[in-house]
Amino acid sequence: MEIENPIITFEDVSKEYTLYKNDNQRFVSLFKEVKGAKKHMALKDVNLKISKGEAVGIIGANGAGKSTLLKMITGVTFPTSGQVTVNGKVAALLELTAGFSAQMTGRENIYLKGYILGLTDEYIKQIEERVIEFAELGEYIDQPVRTYSSGMKMRLGFAINVNIDPDILVIDEALSVGDAAFQKKCKAKINEIIKQGITVLYVSHSKDGIQEICSRAIYLKKGCVMFDGDVNEAVTMYNESRKK
Repeated sequence: MEIENPIITFEDVSKEYTLYKNDNQRFVSLFKEVKGAKKHMALKDVNLKISKGEAVGIIGANGAGKSTLLKMITGVTFPTSGQVTVNGKVAALLELTAGFSAQMTGRENIYLKGYILGLTDEYIKQIEERVIEFAELGEYIDQPVRTYSSGMKMRLGFAINVNIDPDILVIDEALSVGDAAFQKKCKAKINEIIKQGITVLYVSHSKDGIQEICSRAIYLKKGCVMFDGDVNEAVTMYNESRKK
């Protein structure tokens, strides 16, 4: 079925990385071609269209190209060939603590993260209490982030990203945040976001998570789209490939 006005489009997208033996070789490559450097195709001729409001699971073994696909959607990396079009504000639950300052408080980091995401002061003020309430950090919200445990930092990162009202939410195994009660709260928030019509892309090795959250799945293998469609079919195909 042809998708009209997709929110995400991949047209003949390929991504090639150059693998260097060491940092010295990588530095030399800035000035001249390095002989012997290996090439790796992370994605090969990928064509995708994703509609507004879809919840799409991305599955595949390590090295299949899942992270590269997500990085292109979030604008972290770009195709070697082809075109990626994204129409909307993207929030990414990838590196949840990226962009935090260890010396600043949790509250100050809400603003810092907001500025990095391109949000205005006025908008950040509107969502500030929502983020604080969701993160459940208590008095620690006004303590330096360097005093936080890794779990506390991840909770704050998750709380910020799910409360900025994105058009597209990208999730990469981020639901393992905190204890069981907080994980349940995170999953409930994701389901609420889906019901609001926000596009969700969810990468996971957990078939239960994919089947619970997604209505469509894309199975990647060695940078190629092997299947795009029914979630159960995609999971079955992926599981069968792992037995070989």
